[in-house]
Amino acid sequence: MAYSVIIKPSANKALLKLPRNIQTRIVNVLQQLADNPRPPGVLKLQSSFDLYRIRVGDYRIVYSIEDQQIQVLVATIGHRKDIYDSL
Repeated sequence: MAYSVIIKPSANKALLKLPRNIQTRIVNVLQQLADNPRPPGVLKLQSSFDLYRIRVGDYRIVYSIEDQQIQVLVATIGHRKDIYDSL
């Protein structure tokens, strides 16, 4: 069963600011999250929210999984040095 991947407008805006080759890599990972929202290498963040993160080179995708609605909500995308400040 495939999940629908929903990207918040702020995450989409951050994605569009990245170099084209990084955008392509991140979009490929987002497409894979539709099939398996908990792939190998994903970590659950230790926060009050049920957030997960996956690495794409020096960039991170932070998202939540809503199993009841069968969807993945991408909260933010950014460089590893800046991503955790926005959470």
